[in-house]
Amino acid sequence: MKKIEVLGPGCANCVRLEKVAREAVAMAGVEAEIVKVTDYGAIAAYGIMSTPGLVIDGKVVSYGRIPSAGDIALWLSE
Repeated sequence: MKKIEVLGPGCANCVRLEKVAREAVAMAGVEAEIVKVTDYGAIAAYGIMSTPGLVIDGKVVSYGRIPSAGDIALWLSE
């Protein structure tokens, strides 16, 4: 099972990224746990200075933008 972390304080873009990530999980046909990380210390620990951020299995794959569901699905299948 994949672990997806959506990093951000809960802004509109962070909420949108979570929605797109859920779409990507369905597209990829994988099982994944999606966790929202809102703690600034935890976000900073990833070295991210602009949100939203996306982490898959402990690896930062995107930050400061909202990637497409297709991009996320591709990352999930790697």
